[in-house]
Amino acid sequence: MKSPFPGMDPYLETYWREVHQRLVIYAGDALQALLPEPLHVRVEERVFVESEASEYRSIYPDVHVVEQRPRSTAPERPPSPAVADEPLLVHLDNEPVAQGYIEIIDAASGNRVITAIEFLSPANKTPGEGQDLYLRKQREVIAAGASLIEIDLTRTGRRVLSLRPERIPPSHRTTYQVCVRRGGKPNVVEVYRVPLESRLPIIRVPLRESDEDVPLALQPLVDRSYENGRYDDLDYRRDPVPPLDAPDATWADAMLREKGLR
Repeated sequence: MKSPFPGMDPYLETYWREVHQRLVIYAGDALQALLPEPLHVRVEERVFVESEASEYRSIYPDVHVVEQRPRSTAPERPPSPAVADEPLLVHLDNEPVAQGYIEIIDAASGNRVITAIEFLSPANKTPGEGQDLYLRKQREVIAAGASLIEIDLTRTGRRVLSLRPERIPPSHRTTYQVCVRRGGKPNVVEVYRVPLESRLPIIRVPLRESDEDVPLALQPLVDRSYENGRYDDLDYRRDPVPPLDAPDATWADAMLREKGLR
């Protein structure tokens, strides 16, 4: 089963926690085979608690529904206006969230971080502990002189890339975004165009200054996530959450109709 979208499928944002974990693992596996010794890939985690007030929580199936057992059968009697109907109890849990990211480390120099790779989540892009932790990590990586790759394949929230949106030329302000900040060139940021209607790019991953870049193809990561996740329950007749901007919505509607999914 393949996604009807040529690049990022916006409907996957509904299952972003699962998709995010798959992308991190698949990207780590792809890079591990390309790294020169003594560089290694490590998958790390941030743990935080989501706020109930966060607007993006409604995207995820985070609520537990408990239905009360019916009461024992009793003789019928006229209904009393003083007896309230039994409600359905919905318990909202602020469970800790573990969010993965990739670090390329140099085992010969005490596991020094060479490059950090982040697949951004809505939790990073909306106010709360998840965003605070992400921005702190962003500052720490840049201050340490390591390279930082930020891959933003979600539309919920505001952009929190290390390059402010207004600094990006209009030609590269696409639906999705990838930014690469090299540790050896802190004043230069590489920006990749990632429009909805195109395949995801192959990006260059910087290592040590003495190393050649290694390629990371993003499209196979998303394709593999879609296929292994078996997202055959996605309803393309409805708008994705959050809804697409007008130009993207028009294009997506025409494409889905052409494929017989609307």
